[in-house]
Formats: sequence, structure tokens, C-alpha cells
Amino acid sequence: MNTLLPTSIAGSLPKPLWLAQPETLWSPWKLEGEELVAGKQDALKLSLFNQQQAGLDIVCDGEQTRQHFVTTFIEQLSGVDFTNRQTVKIRDRYEASVPVVVDQVVRKQAVFVDDAKFLRNQTKQPIKWALPGPMTMVDTLSDQFYQSREKLAWEFAKILNQEAKELEAAGVDIIQFDEPAFNVFFEQVNDWGIAALERAIEGLKCETAVHICYGYGIKANTDWKKTLGSEWRQYEEIFPKLQRSKLDLISLECHNSRVPLELIELIRGKKVMVGAIDVATHQVETAEAVADTLRKAMQFVDADKLYPCTNCGLAPLPKQVANAKLSALAAGASIVRNELNG
Repeated sequence: MNTLLPTSIAGSLPKPLWLAQPETLWSPWKLEGEELVAGKQDALKLSLFNQQQAGLDIVCDGEQTRQHFVTTFIEQLSGVDFTNRQTVKIRDRYEASVPVVVDQVVRKQAVFVDDAKFLRNQTKQPIKWALPGPMTMVDTLSDQFYQSREKLAWEFAKILNQEAKELEAAGVDIIQFDEPAFNVFFEQVNDWGIAALERAIEGLKCETAVHICYGYGIKANTDWKKTLGSEWRQYEEIFPKLQRSKLDLISLECHNSRVPLELIELIRGKKVMVGAIDVATHQVETAEAVADTLRKAMQFVDADKLYPCTNCGLAPLPKQVANAKLSALAAGASIVRNELNG
């Protein structure tokens, strides 16, 4: 990116009423078949328009093409039973009914490549595409076949690499892997999680990112945050090894969180997607509040490596609130950009 402080979102934006229930995470599609394909494309164009109107530099599909940030990808793989589901605890935090791995997982066809091509044809701006990370995929399933979280993660890493290479060929500039599990299973992250993620990016020439946050503003996540004390130091456990990894960008939650910003020093040299928008409140940040977060972060990340971003996705918020937050992000980055340019 030649733009100083290029802005983007971590992932999702609200879906329109005619596609899925607004302000609801992982709501079922309201359309089917060809109508669903057309509906997703219309929603993607609307999402792109909202990002452009706000003044974002790097755009994405707003996750209009995926119902759930993990299972929409897994639905396209063989070896996973979505009918006979089981209840498991996800992220050691909340119980959910999940699909079951019953055989070798295989990617028989591309999942998001056609959607990425459609987005690429709508804009000349840099585009980012989000995929689930291997560890988070493992943590969103019941495994009755591999009997090993690590073995299953490596299988997913191989599959994700196939998808990522085709996304790159479709014109995607940044491929982001969502790994909220990295903020929970620290020993596994350092033992094999980061290595599996590096397998997923093997051979890519486009930029790669990992998004690690404290989750959407849902009750299970906000309740968990209340147990973390006055300082959230989870990043401290994994940043040293991520700093040595082959990933280009690391996304983290900053604004209105209790993350000590000095932890960013642990990934010095990496590009950092600094979360400057709180996704757990309807209150819209002022441009100056965004700018203040960015200024504080610049004590620990060089300006040419700072990518202003949202803490997480904005899907659960009303569309007016989400759009206003996008504008605040762009305006806050513009303030700091002007300061840096003298």
C-alpha cells in the first residue's frame, strides 16, 4: 500500500433485511438457489458502496457472502456431517451445536473464489478477503475422525492454502485468516497453531494477515471479558512467535479494550491492523477518539506499518451505526495522516 495509514474493516458488515435478519449473527439466508446468488451479489455491491462512501482505502465483501465466519467454508468440504450435530464448548467459553468430522476432509471445489472475482470486478481499490484460520476451524467442530486437533488443523491448513492461492489468482490483495482461538489456547498456538497458519499461506505472493480479537459484542464474549481483569494480556503469550512468523499483518483489538498498547512492541516490524472502532457498543466514535487511539499505537508501531481498522466485525450493529463507525474510522485516520504529512 502506498497510502499512509490505509483503513479497512476486520470483516463483517450488517446484512440487508432481504438477505438475512439484520443485527443477528449467523442468521439463516432468506433466499435460495439463484435468488440467493443474486442477493449476495447485490448485498456485496451495497457493502462495497458503504465502505467507499465512508472513505475506506482497502475494501472487502463485508462478509455478505458467508453466513458464519467458519462454517460457511466448512459446508463446502466433504467429510463433515452437518445433520447429526453435537454440542461442544467453543473457545472454552460457550456451548454451541456444531457439525461433526466423520471422514477425511476434502475441498472438492472453490468456496469464495467466484465471489472474490465479482468483488474484484467492482473496484480498482485493494481488496481483502477473510478466511477462517485452521485452529478456529478445529475449535468450531466435533472431531470424530482424526482424534487430534493438530492433525485436523494441518488438514484444514492444506485446504485453506488451495483456496487462498485461487483467491490470489482472482485478484485479492490481502488474505486475512480469522483466528479468535489464538487468544485462548496459547500453548497450542505456539506448539502448532502458528505453524499451521504458515502452511495455509505457503507460496502466496499477496499480503497475508491474521485477525485476533476478543470477539463480537455478544453476551458470551462480554461476560468473558469481565473475567480478564484490569489488563488483557493474552496477546503477550503469542506475539513473540507471531513476530517471527511469515505473516505480513497482525490485527488486534485496541479501542475501548484493556489491552496494554505496549504489547504491540512485541510485533515490532510487522504491519499492524490497529482496532480503533469498538464493535460492542452502538455509540459512534468521534474522529478525534479514533485519532487518539492511532496516536497512542504509534508509540509502538511505525506509521508506515499502521493500518487503522475495526476491533472485529460490525454485523450485529444497526446499519446506520455501522456506517457511521466506518466514517469515523476514515476521518480519524485522515486527521493523523495530515499530522504526519505536516
